[in-house]
Amino acid sequence: MTRPTATRQRPLSPHISVYKWPITMTMSILHRVTGGALYFGTLLVALWLVAAATSEDTFNLVNAFFGSWFGRLVLFGYTWALLHHMLGGIRHLIWDTGAGLEKHTASKIAWVTVIASVTLTLLVWIAGYLLR
Repeated sequence: MTRPTATRQRPLSPHISVYKWPITMTMSILHRVTGGALYFGTLLVALWLVAAATSEDTFNLVNAFFGSWFGRLVLFGYTWALLHHMLGGIRHLIWDTGAGLEKHTASKIAWVTVIASVTLTLLVWIAGYLLR
């Protein structure tokens, strides 16, 4: 027995392009992504510590990588991921108390998380540059 065909083609399930991504959904995804990125970044910190304990040549090699434009870009991304993930954790801690769960408030807190993580990352890097 054949099924009658629909008059228009419809997807079997909603596609990602159908939905407008609310900021809270975006922050949830970013929180998970930054958590994963922190695993990689922590391996880089461990590599730096092992290089420091190994030899001066190894340490200089690793420092040369971190001092390159690509290494600094990786470190900048790691700094942002660390701060963004921390602020996302604070956001979840606030929600765990039962506060800020209203849709409008949750969206505001999510935007504060984005703005604060970018601002704090820039402040950390500016302070690091000024204190060199």
